[in-house]
Amino acid sequence: MSQSLESRLETLERRLLELEDRAAIMQLIASYGPAADTCSQGVIAGLWTDNGIYSVVGTATYEGKAAVGALVENATHQDYVRRGCSHVMAMPHIVIDGDRAVATGYSQVFARDGDYWRVDRASANRWELVRTPDGWRVAARYNHLMDGSESSRGLLRQVVAPA
Repeated sequence: MSQSLESRLETLERRLLELEDRAAIMQLIASYGPAADTCSQGVIAGLWTDNGIYSVVGTATYEGKAAVGALVENATHQDYVRRGCSHVMAMPHIVIDGDRAVATGYSQVFARDGDYWRVDRASANRWELVRTPDGWRVAARYNHLMDGSESSRGLLRQVVAPA
């Protein structure tokens, strides 16, 4: 039995909207690295919701978009930038549920070390996103160092064996 034209158009529209959402989420996450490497505090703050959080698990949690944006002013970050660095986000696994989404993936910070760059940090990340009138924004980001802990493996396990 074939679908009606109206049903086919509704299916096509739904699929197109999902692809647009995925592209917008990937663009948002991809924006973080260049903004961090150029100390663009306002750009980073603009990726988060007003009350969004960024948790570097086991280290610190920053609450509110102004606090998240201000991360680029801390001494550790400024040292990375002075030496030469690159914040690289890997393509995330994205699950969209209406106006909410979860993107899970890796990030790495490459730091210049003499004539070479080395991976200074490798992390697993969970980005919790919400659709706002201004587009997708980060409600929370949880950054887990890939240090062999159950914390980072557990986060990644959600992708391969969702609840």
